[in-house]
Amino acid sequence: MITQPQRTPVTQPDPDEERRRIQTARLLAYRDDGPLLAGLRRVTKAGLPPVPAALASLVAVAAIGAAGMLEPGPMLLVPALVMVLLVGPTATRDHLGRFDWLVPPLIRGGEFLVLLLVGITADVPKWLLFVLVYVVGYHTYDTVYRTRQSIWPPAWVFLAGLGWEVRLLLIGAGAALGVATWVVAVLTLYLGVLFAVESVTSWVRLDKASASRAAESDDLEASPEEVQEQATGDAERG
Repeated sequence: MITQPQRTPVTQPDPDEERRRIQTARLLAYRDDGPLLAGLRRVTKAGLPPVPAALASLVAVAAIGAAGMLEPGPMLLVPALVMVLLVGPTATRDHLGRFDWLVPPLIRGGEFLVLLLVGITADVPKWLLFVLVYVVGYHTYDTVYRTRQSIWPPAWVFLAGLGWEVRLLLIGAGAALGVATWVVAVLTLYLGVLFAVESVTSWVRLDKASASRAAESDDLEASPEEVQEQATGDAERG
């Protein structure tokens, strides 16, 4: 006796769960965490509430700068440490709170504030600081634009880009050791080449894939009469 095979029911993903997953992935990408926080995320799931911690770090760094506490020497490492110690533990959270969308701009604002305060105190040329801010800003814009079109940058880019936490620690350590200009210059050159090359190659690859899919779609949608007419026209032109 031949029996009809039973169809295995297809489990549809929960729309709300999928939305939460995408929101978390998108905000984590906007944060631009590097290898240090990626390692922390693998070993623990506990962490500080993202918005209060990010806001507190921004206020603390601004207060340090406004109080005139920054001076050449080891003190220039303190703003970076404040950012990493307060914001770092938030990387393990799911970022599903109502105001968690504020976390990436708070982190980026804190990163730029630390960069400018430390760089200016360490006598780094202002034009060089501006170029580094531009490079990181471009990377942030490129990430936002891609993810809004469901085109996710590869994970290795965030690791190779060092993340905001490693970038700030390198700049702070360089400033504390009196070599801030060299550190900022090397970092700017490295990140500029990395982000520009990866971004351009990714968009070119995407354009080629889109063009290929469009050509295949046109071929599939053409009727036999249209194909024959096109072939006849090509033959006459030949």
